[in-house]
Amino acid sequence: MIRHLLLLQFKSTAPKDRIDAMFAQFVGLKVSIDGIESIEYGTNQSPEKLNKNFTHSVVVTFSDSTARDLYLVHPDHKALEAVLLDLLADLIVFDLES
Repeated sequence: MIRHLLLLQFKSTAPKDRIDAMFAQFVGLKVSIDGIESIEYGTNQSPEKLNKNFTHSVVVTFSDSTARDLYLVHPDHKALEAVLLDLLADLIVFDLES
């Protein structure tokens, strides 16, 4: 199992409705890309205040690394990537195998 973690810092000018639409598009990938077990997203809830201006995260769980690799090149992911990158000030991506 692969967990694909994204930490997101949106531009201050990114409209909330575009961010919400992007998350809806993200969740839709579960239907169109085989091997995605789950997609979770939300805002930072840590009281430690160590998030360094990253306000949101997404966790995509894949059945295996092959599924993750297919996701990375899938046209629906590439379309989402273009929308997401236009909204972001910064991004961290981290994959964890368990």
